[in-house]
Amino acid sequence: MVRSPDPEPETGLAPETRAITAGRADNDGALAPIVWATTAFEVPTIREARRLATRPRATRYYTRHGNPSVRAFEDALAELEGAEASLAFASGMGAIFATVMSLCGKGSHVVAQRQCYGGTLQLLNQLCPRVGIEVTLVDGTRPGAFAEAVRPGETMVVLAETPANPRLDLVDLDELGAITGPITVVDSTFATPLGQRPLDHGVDLVIHSATKAIAGHNDASLGVVAGVRDLVDWVWGFAVLQGAVPSPHDATAALRGLRTLGVRLRQQSATALALASTLEGRADVGGVRYPGLASHPQAALAARQLRHGGGLLTFDLPGGIEAGERFVEAVRLCRPAPSLGGPETLVTHPASTTHAGLSDEELVAAGITGGTIRVSAGLEDTDDVVADVLAAVAASTVDQ
Repeated sequence: MVRSPDPEPETGLAPETRAITAGRADNDGALAPIVWATTAFEVPTIREARRLATRPRATRYYTRHGNPSVRAFEDALAELEGAEASLAFASGMGAIFATVMSLCGKGSHVVAQRQCYGGTLQLLNQLCPRVGIEVTLVDGTRPGAFAEAVRPGETMVVLAETPANPRLDLVDLDELGAITGPITVVDSTFATPLGQRPLDHGVDLVIHSATKAIAGHNDASLGVVAGVRDLVDWVWGFAVLQGAVPSPHDATAALRGLRTLGVRLRQQSATALALASTLEGRADVGGVRYPGLASHPQAALAARQLRHGGGLLTFDLPGGIEAGERFVEAVRLCRPAPSLGGPETLVTHPASTTHAGLSDEELVAAGITGGTIRVSAGLEDTDDVVADVLAAVAASTVDQ
């Protein structure tokens, strides 16, 4: 299902190349990104101070409003997504929270999918009702589900996550982009800008937890939203009051991470495919999910919509929570951790980490069991990763 790089028509360069060339406008010839480690800048006059204080996203006034290092990362991400502008945050949840809350208020309606990151579900199910925002959750894999739930004049946001955390369910971006009226938003963290570009399908805004594969080294925490400039500036108006702004150091680390995103994804996708293919069909493993497998329930959509299978896969151990615990504690090369996209292969038990805040009913609706395991393939040798996972699977079935 992996397609060759698609050159961007406006440049003739493949996205992997753009990841290296983007975000260099203020480098002044430096090859490495420049860290503007300052919280504030001198202003020469009161008139200039007033202008900067009231100008959206000024980069040389106060870092909560904007920062040159952060803007370099934002410009690079916008270029990769084919967006007019992007806005960075201190985390992916910061980006999701600001986007929803800046676009919605008391009496607003949101349509979202039930298959998504646990933190997003908690925001939708717990916080939104407290401020008078009504939320309808739908099955994001069912054709027409989002459009059917839209209430003309009431629905302000339609929020999707694809591929979804943790079971890698997909949403048809063409179908989502065709919805008129509300603002359509896609969390594209698992795919990265090199895997898909939701804006090309008519979606209004795209969100990433750049902490993950974009930064790619487990050393920076960022989120980002990208789209048309007026919409991004509107979100900024809320974000500057919210205050969840990124550190210039983290933004620089993420920009550095973008430079190697293409080559990292190639290795991680190859390892994830090899591992998923090995696990598929084993009697001691069930529910193997990977977009690059023909057995994925939305394989045709994956082939049409994604440029690569990605570095994530999910499977189920039939022994439930006990088997999940034994597996996580048995890995030796892989590392148990609640994140993804870094150089180390990480194994995650969603019911205990990323989705721990959900009720039993919400876990069932999201397709998560006590034996669900998510693997984020790293950059180790593929055979070493496969051997470690197989040994842990064998250890998880002891005494069954």
